[in-house]
Amino acid sequence: MQHDSCKDDILKRLKRIEGQVKGIYKMVEQDKCCSDILVQVAAIRAAINKVGGLILENYSRNCIKDAVKKKDEEETINELIDIVLKFIR
Repeated sequence: MQHDSCKDDILKRLKRIEGQVKGIYKMVEQDKCCSDILVQVAAIRAAINKVGGLILENYSRNCIKDAVKKKDEEETINELIDIVLKFIR
């Protein structure tokens, strides 16, 4: 992570996701309606995808720039492609 504001945003989002997961845990324990639980699971999935997107954006803007200076450009591009493919699967 390069920027503190980006890091803080990601950490806040992860804390919120942690709370959502705990909420789902309680819902399952209390035998809540499956459709309500699935709505919460979908919300967590969307939130974690947003976090991943922010990290990928930061990686692309900062880490790749630094890597290009230190390594072969082609190797760095291949590394970025590999990471993007892992993220979208």
